[in-house]
Amino acid sequence: MTGGTDHRAPRVLDAADLFADPVLGPGFAREAHRILADLVRGGAALGWVDPPAAGEVAALVDGVAAAVRAGDGALRAAYTDGRLVGFGYWLRYARPTHRPHADLEKLAVDAAAQGHGVGRALTAALIADAERAGIEVLTLDARGDNTGALGLYRSLGFSEYGRLPDFVAVGPRRYDKVLCLLDLRGPRPHASGASRTAS
Repeated sequence: MTGGTDHRAPRVLDAADLFADPVLGPGFAREAHRILADLVRGGAALGWVDPPAAGEVAALVDGVAAAVRAGDGALRAAYTDGRLVGFGYWLRYARPTHRPHADLEKLAVDAAAQGHGVGRALTAALIADAERAGIEVLTLDARGDNTGALGLYRSLGFSEYGRLPDFVAVGPRRYDKVLCLLDLRGPRPHASGASRTAS
């Protein structure tokens, strides 16, 4: 591994701290684009077939930031030695009858930082944000071959509630779409490694 990301616990920022930082805030969209483009280029299951354009990612970040300000989302960013190594966010459902719930729409970890707790730290922080916001059910979906992510989500308390066979199309290849949920209404059994701190 390179870039000093091997064994250091990341610093996980919420949106308020991130965008208040005079260095990290203005550079976040650019760094998020770097991570997403590199991951998609390597075949990661993030919703794009080809790497997204910088402007597309900047618009995405603006939309998520606006949702956070409105109380309709949460964003977390993980840094090691001042370098963005991962980020994730959830958004409330727009449909009025689904407003108590939210969807964890993206979780992306720099390839050089994978396997060192960054994804776990981000997801645990986003779950804690959802609990504080009164979210009742947090959902997500993942590509069926993304076994690492699915294992992480299971270890943090998510359970599979559905599967759409061969639903995700990447050129001629087809993958299952796996639907997962975390019910935050009432006490939850202890989820393995669901620490609220960076791990």
